[in-house]
Amino acid sequence: MADIKYEIVKHVGVVSQGSKEWKRELNLISWNNREPKFDIRDWAPNYEKMGKGITLSNQELKVLKDLLNQLDLGE
Repeated sequence: MADIKYEIVKHVGVVSQGSKEWKRELNLISWNNREPKFDIRDWAPNYEKMGKGITLSNQELKVLKDLLNQLDLGE
């Protein structure tokens, strides 16, 4: 399997932190020198390892935001 290259263009924020110091983050990432996309995934400290995640285009992130705004989370 070929190496996957990535560059974290912008760190948006931490969604949560696990017990082993891994963090679930929202970042803007360029994968294999392509146009950056928003990305939600777990990262080990110092970003040496990553878990499975999801990438979203700007339009997909806008749709997700609209969907989340429609939810009643009881807060």
